[in-house]
Amino acid sequence: MKTERIITIGRQFGSGGREVGIKLAEKLEIPVYDKELLERAARESGLSEAVIKTYDEKPRSLLFTAATDPYAFGMMSAGIDESVENRAINASMKAIWKIEKEGPCIIIGRGADYFVKNQENCLKVFIYAPMEDRIRTIMERENLPEDKAKKLITQTDKKRAAYYNFYTMKQWGAMESYDVCINSSYHGIDGTVDILAQMAMY
Repeated sequence: MKTERIITIGRQFGSGGREVGIKLAEKLEIPVYDKELLERAARESGLSEAVIKTYDEKPRSLLFTAATDPYAFGMMSAGIDESVENRAINASMKAIWKIEKEGPCIIIGRGADYFVKNQENCLKVFIYAPMEDRIRTIMERENLPEDKAKKLITQTDKKRAAYYNFYTMKQWGAMESYDVCINSSYHGIDGTVDILAQMAMY
């Protein structure tokens, strides 16, 4: 099964969006970029991967993350200014543009649905799931108690939303921002993959 599309996947934390992306890429026989995008952005920009990760899907201000991200706090204390942030975000954007030119692929997160230049050939997906299901997933995956799992979900989603809303001028998770929003709990991971694979062929 082949597709000519670029597929972007936004996802709530704990919804299985990354797993969907990986399985969908296998089914369609195309590359998938998640952490790989960060590695490429670092390699092609000359910035360290640690710097790229510091700003990955985070709000624009380091003040938001200083309390939970020790590396960000260290950078702020060292007096590294916002130009580093701009360089890191630009590096991710340029990586998306280069990846897009290489052919069909799946890009997970990073506001890719907005940054892809060929919008007509882009299938923009958002994966969501009920909070209780996501809590169970994160409890098991991260070995956390329920309260800490819920807190991590809330914090991560808040950061992703702030990043997306600022850089795309759209609303993270809002149905009008995407071509399709799909409940991975209702359809299951494999069911979600099958639905998206069929959509990718049109």
